[in-house]
Formats: sequence, structure tokens, C-alpha cells
Amino acid sequence: MLEDQSIGALPVHTNGHTSSREATHNFKAARNPQIDLSSHYEFGGPLGVTAMMLGFPLLMYYMWVGATFYDGGLPLPEPGQSFITFLGDFGKQVYKEAFPTLQAWEIYWVFMLFQAACYCLLPGVWSCGKPLYHLSGIKLKYYCSGVWSLWGTIVIANILHHTGLFRLYTLLDEFGPIMSVAVISGFSVATLAYFSAISRSVQHRMSGCFVYDFFMGAELNPRFGILDLKMFFMLRLPWNILLALSCAVAARQYELYGYVCAEVWFLIMAHFLYTNACAKGEECTTTTWDIYYEKWGFMLIFWNLAGVPFSYCHTLLYTANHLSDITEWSHPSIRTPCLILLFTSYLIVYWIWDTAGSQKNNFRAQEHGTFVSRKSFPQLPWQTLQNPKFIKTTTGDSILVDGWYRYARKIHYTCDVYFAIVWAVLAGFGSPFPWFYPVFFTGMIIHRARRDIKRCKSKYRESWVEYEKAVPWLFVPYIF
Repeated sequence: MLEDQSIGALPVHTNGHTSSREATHNFKAARNPQIDLSSHYEFGGPLGVTAMMLGFPLLMYYMWVGATFYDGGLPLPEPGQSFITFLGDFGKQVYKEAFPTLQAWEIYWVFMLFQAACYCLLPGVWSCGKPLYHLSGIKLKYYCSGVWSLWGTIVIANILHHTGLFRLYTLLDEFGPIMSVAVISGFSVATLAYFSAISRSVQHRMSGCFVYDFFMGAELNPRFGILDLKMFFMLRLPWNILLALSCAVAARQYELYGYVCAEVWFLIMAHFLYTNACAKGEECTTTTWDIYYEKWGFMLIFWNLAGVPFSYCHTLLYTANHLSDITEWSHPSIRTPCLILLFTSYLIVYWIWDTAGSQKNNFRAQEHGTFVSRKSFPQLPWQTLQNPKFIKTTTGDSILVDGWYRYARKIHYTCDVYFAIVWAVLAGFGSPFPWFYPVFFTGMIIHRARRDIKRCKSKYRESWVEYEKAVPWLFVPYIF
């Protein structure tokens, strides 16, 4: 993704002039990367981010209660029950069923510490990030051991399950308590990260509003030795948890019925492909927007510790709660053709998504002379372009207009949305909660695309106009 490396323009009075005092302050601030001069709030500003920080954990509990105790339906007051009484009963149910037990703490944090150990100790490759201009153009090095970490985790999980030391379906039995641990951990780590950055004076692009800065983050590149916390939280935790949950559903079905149905195998395939893509392409993420520009705050921390794994999983929860009838379609004759279509279309769209990301990141690496060919599974055709077409911008950057990106500027987002919709389709329409992911994710992707376009228009100016003419479609070729 293209990035905006400007630090903002000086604010101007309505009469077109800036006071000498303000100009002096702005000059100092412009040279100080700790100050954000953009004067622009994302996500609705302080009120918007406060609503998200308070509302999203409540929504997670609401959806979990509905999925678990209302057969996927909406938890609502019973006839004659007052709303206050309903809220009281709801709170008691959450306290009873989702209390963060010691076992839940052990499961969650042993997994996290194990992943951190894998990150640091297993074989990997080194990759460079983009130049950090507040550090005189230094490129940070990132250690990428995702492939070995993922397969090592899969092997260990299989050993633990088959020896009985830790049955995978324990993740389903203890889902509520583990989610509570994740929520508490998200708030705790975000608080620690914020005040640690302030105490060490490593804050970056601060707005001066505590609530907003807490949400967006203070530190840009938090690290413990070779462990880059931002990359670790984004790539190692949420998708590995989702893959573990999908395997837990399969283990539970096999334990109860002696087989694993095609619907569950589809979910395992989908989550494995996505998780494996994050692992095998880890070195390609070091120049992306999240790693390069976004700060390590509540938004990234909570979202990766709790939001993604425990709200994107509702197709899995619905399937786990309907293992006996998940194969009983309302029209049985279309089950096999539909499953064939789902498997086939998913693999085709995955190929587009995987190779689109490879094309863009390999193009960047070739341009900077850091390209290293890897053989991580799966190797797909058309993942590296030969002599690709691109637009050279006035800033010296290059914009790829070849490969999949000659058809649509955000074609990888289109694939992401397709994945989300297909996951929900597999659960059908018996519950609204599996559809949270595609609805929320689509809105988030549109918002993210708008943020990116706005910054890139400001940065690349006439080069961006040329780019939009060369590739007029944003998400879907010849449509939108």
C-alpha cells in the first residue's frame, strides 16, 4: 500500500496569515516528529475512538452470548421483562460464563509467549522496512520466521491434542473466559505501551488529545531485541488463533461423530491459507502501511489481541454449535454442487489475492535491490512480474500499474471481502453473527481505501491523477 510520509501543512488563519508566535511553534513542531501537525482526526476524533473502545468489547460479549446461549439469535428482553432487568441478567451471565479463569490466562498467555519464542528462536530471513525520516532515513531490519513458527505450532498442537495434554476443542469449551482474557490483555497492553512510550520520550505524531493518542498509539517501532511487537501482534496472533479455532471445530466433530464434514474442511482450508500467507509473505509486510506508518496503540493492540480472533470467528462458533445439522441443507440436492463451487472459487480468488500481494511486494523489493526468491508453500504462478509497467512519481516513488494491479487499484481488498462473505455464506442465514465479519470488514476496507486515497492524492498530486487514469477501477474491474 502506498504511504504518506508528509508531516502535515502549517495551519493558516482565515486572513491567510500565520502569527509569528504560531509560525515559530509550527517551525519547531515541523522539525519534531513527536508532534502531529495534520490537525486531522481519524475515526470520528476523540468521541469516535472513545465509542469504539467502549462499544466494541460490549459488542463482542453480546455476539458471544447470542451465539452460545440463544442459538445464534439476538439476546433480547423476554416478554414482560424490563430492559434494566435484562441488562442485569445479561451481566450476570457474562460474569458466570466468561469469567477470566486461571486456565484461560494460562492458555492465552502460554500461547502468546510460545509464539514470541518461535519468532526469536526459529530459522527465518531478514527484511528491511522503509526509510524512517524521523531517524535520518534509517531502515529497520525485521526478522521474519513466520513459516517455521506456523508449522512448528501446527506440529506442537497436534502432539498436544493426540497425547491428551491439551485437547484442541478446549478452546471452544473455554471460549468465553479466553475472550475475557484477550479483552483485558488488549486494554492492559495498550495502557502499558502508551505510558512506556511517554516515559521513554519515544512518542510519535502526537495530537495532544489523550484519548485520541491512546487509541492511535504513541510509539511507532516498539521492540524487544529482534522481536518487533507491531509485526508480531499483527501477523502471529490473530490468524493463528482463528486457525486453531477451526481445527478445534474439526476435533470436536470427529470426537462426537467420527468424521469431519466438507463444510468444516472448507473452514480449515480457508483459515490455513490466510494464516500461511501471512507467514510465507511475512518479509513482504515490512514496507506496508501498518508497519511503516501506523503507531502501536489501542487500535492495533486490542484489534489483534481480541478483536480479530474473537469477532471474526462467528462462522466457526455457529458451526461448532450445529455440528449435527450443519450438513443438512434446506435443499440437499444443491449441497455438493455448491460446495464444489465454493472450494473452486475460493482457491481461484486466493490465487489472485496471493499473487497480487506478491507482485506488488516483489516489485518494491526489486526496485530497492532487496528481492530474495523464496520457495515457501504454496508457490503460485505469476507472483513476480518481469519488466512491469509503473508510474514514476514526482517524489521518486513508483506506482505499479501492471499485473493484477492494471485491473483495479485495490483488487486485493476485493479478494478480502470475498473471503469474508464466503465464510459467512457457509453458516447460512440462521444467525446474524457470522455476517458481522463481512459487513464490518467491508466498511473498514472502504474507510481504509478512502484514507489511503486522500493521503496519496496529497502526496503524489499529478502523478496520482495519471495513476487514476491508467487504472480507473478501484475494487472491481469495469464495474467499480
